[in-house]
Amino acid sequence: MASRILLLAFLALVCSHAIASDPSPVQDFCVADKTSQVFVNGLVCKNPKDVKADDFFLSGLDKPGDTANKLGSNVTLVNVEKIAGLNTLGISLARIDFAPYGLNPPHIHPRATEILTVLEGSIYVGFVTSNPDNRLFTRVINKGDVFVFPQGLIHFQFNYGTKNAVAIAALSSQNPGVITVANAVFGSKPPISRDVLAKAFQADEKTVDWLQAQFWMDNNN
Repeated sequence: MASRILLLAFLALVCSHAIASDPSPVQDFCVADKTSQVFVNGLVCKNPKDVKADDFFLSGLDKPGDTANKLGSNVTLVNVEKIAGLNTLGISLARIDFAPYGLNPPHIHPRATEILTVLEGSIYVGFVTSNPDNRLFTRVINKGDVFVFPQGLIHFQFNYGTKNAVAIAALSSQNPGVITVANAVFGSKPPISRDVLAKAFQADEKTVDWLQAQFWMDNNN
């Protein structure tokens, strides 16, 4: 009886990991059919006979993103919405441009681990572990350096230098998602109750009202 319980527990653990990951391919590729009205976990496959090389191609990542915004950063995401051939392959890419003192603010990728490398400049990066420890891991990374942000943890990137910086990030999902902390908490639609936020942040209601009135921008393209 005990061995059966252990076996069931093991199978449940294995299944939970399988469910938590992107769908695995069971053929060479499954190019997304963006015209389909069928909703599945991922995207419906296009007929392989209709697939072309352009389904696996995107140009323009050499061009800098526009950093003329309040954050001084721009994220150009290359996911399954940009390259249909990424469907079921469990990977995506992003170019991150930073103006001097530009910030990619604290955010979460709910469906992906991120690995980032610096192409130009120096970037201060970090992530925070989950409760109850909330440990902060930070480091300054330079051209050619690589840093990993575990899945689901709050993390950030900041160009503390006086020159532009560029980084490339790979993410372990065709559609990693992004939740910018400030946007989600203070810019939700409809807004979270001021009583809830005032209690959570130990702030007065005027401060909460001011924060909710700000323009919370998205630096993702």
